[in-house]
Amino acid sequence: MKVTRFTIVTLLVVVAMMAAALPSLAQETLPRNETLYFNGQQWGAVVGWNPYSSSMNNAMAIAQGASARVTMFESPYLYNMLDGQVYPLLANGPFAWNDARTEITFSLNPAAHWNDGTPVTAEDVAYTWASHVKYNTPTGAGNVAYIEDIGAVDEMTVVVKAKLDENGAALNPLLVESYLSANYVAQKAWTQVMEERVGEDATAFLADIAEDVVFSGPYGPFFADESKVVLVRDDNYWGQDASMWGKLPAPKYLAHNIFADNAAGTTALKAGEVDVSQQFNSNVQDLWLEDGLAISTYLPEAPYQIGASLPTAFFNLTGSSVGLDNVAVRKAIAMAVDYPTIIANAMTNQSATFEQVPRSLMNPTAGEQALYNHEAVADLQWVGNDIEGAKALLDEAGVVDSDGDGWREVDGVNLHYVATCPNGWSDWQAAIEVVAAAGAQIGIDITTNYPEWSVYQTVVTKSDEPLPEGYDIFMMWSNGAGPTEPWGRIRNMLSSEWVGMTSNWSGNWGGYVNPEADALIQAIPTETDPDKVVELYTELVKMYLTDVPSFTLMYRPQSFHTVNESVWTNFPFDGDGTEPPVPPMDCTDGWGIACLYNLELVNP
Repeated sequence: MKVTRFTIVTLLVVVAMMAAALPSLAQETLPRNETLYFNGQQWGAVVGWNPYSSSMNNAMAIAQGASARVTMFESPYLYNMLDGQVYPLLANGPFAWNDARTEITFSLNPAAHWNDGTPVTAEDVAYTWASHVKYNTPTGAGNVAYIEDIGAVDEMTVVVKAKLDENGAALNPLLVESYLSANYVAQKAWTQVMEERVGEDATAFLADIAEDVVFSGPYGPFFADESKVVLVRDDNYWGQDASMWGKLPAPKYLAHNIFADNAAGTTALKAGEVDVSQQFNSNVQDLWLEDGLAISTYLPEAPYQIGASLPTAFFNLTGSSVGLDNVAVRKAIAMAVDYPTIIANAMTNQSATFEQVPRSLMNPTAGEQALYNHEAVADLQWVGNDIEGAKALLDEAGVVDSDGDGWREVDGVNLHYVATCPNGWSDWQAAIEVVAAAGAQIGIDITTNYPEWSVYQTVVTKSDEPLPEGYDIFMMWSNGAGPTEPWGRIRNMLSSEWVGMTSNWSGNWGGYVNPEADALIQAIPTETDPDKVVELYTELVKMYLTDVPSFTLMYRPQSFHTVNESVWTNFPFDGDGTEPPVPPMDCTDGWGIACLYNLELVNP
């Protein structure tokens, strides 16, 4: 069967190609002592291997973000969420800004080469960027407002030119830096081959399944069907050069069986059929405390994982629901919520508490916590379950039950709200139920509703119209850890630039507008004085805790890094002494890929 250039299929060509390399894979297991098994990342069959596309459904190979997944495709630098630093991968040493802070220059590692043996060059880096812009890829669309150009000075030297403001300063140095650790370099020659076969058609360019893709990473395609995807180590991988890792990664194969749900994945983890679990395993501590299994998490005690993102309940500030324009109503609801119950039930304690990490706009990592003045906002923070404090706040604001029916009123109208999140998102649904219960305790009627995700995402992301009834309080995510954080997270949660967008996947879904917050958000990326940066962040935290346009319900791990050490050992854990520290990023993302070089077999 011939796959045309305009067809999106589930890798019929790739499956045939892989079957030639391993004809009996569907019937026989891979060598267990050579294979690292995963769960929680791949759901459904792989579509393709195109590094320019965001629709390949190929989680083991393609995930561009703050900590790019670098198993197959590689970025110039690797981000480390534990220390907030970036480390060279394809790059040769640190990058450097010019004196005006308008251009970044870096060189490439001369040892780096593609799997076809040709060197990785500055032209590859430049052509990758030009292709993102030409075909308006998600990467191009997300960065073209801040990057003017990426060019090759010579064969091994790259210059990244920032977009400038009216004063000649870079519009956003943070986002320019972030590009270097968040996005892949693709081979120019292969990109041109793909361009030719799709006739330079943008839609076809992103839809091409790229079964002939050239890559620079340590693993490449081996097998994929509806039940599993397998990557195989390239034993000619350039990273074994002394200038990089000095050796090959330990596992020959990276394999991900496609499980029906979390329950099936947990069963496989307990049976030793999964080594690295990136999924929510309820009451994970029971796996070693009660079941006695060789299973562990990055932290030995609660919260077990490293929290990085902030799942948040947003108030609908654009609709017509009575009372939500009153900050006393919003803050009272947020104060009354029993967060310890959310953390214990929805997260089974795999989240730091708000006693441990007081609420702000920062995640629990040390680097972010150091970026605001804790004492300056202490009187604005709340830990939750403060029913009496919430009642007193409402009483003082004149939001009272005047007719004795048990429900408080504004302008004679009972306060009634609907709290919602996508159906089937069990941990979020458990959190929303706790929010609703808090309302009843302070005289505000909050009911719940759980639309299907297909409906929910369409409503919430359409920010050019007021949110409809039924979305008074609704949950969405936040950014995790990354080189632009916490600035990027704060921008997404508070910036009014997202209000009015027809398709808004960035944030501020409740429609909060505060020109002072906008000005602070705009100022931070160009500020070079560390003390001033802390002042700016502290002011933003004050505004957020004062206006309460939304409220964080839990700290969620960047990744659920749970490992079974019955086959492989020496996974990263807190205090393991590695330097730089290897983050719990499932052995695949950013500096977390270093895990693969530290692994050892339990029984060699």
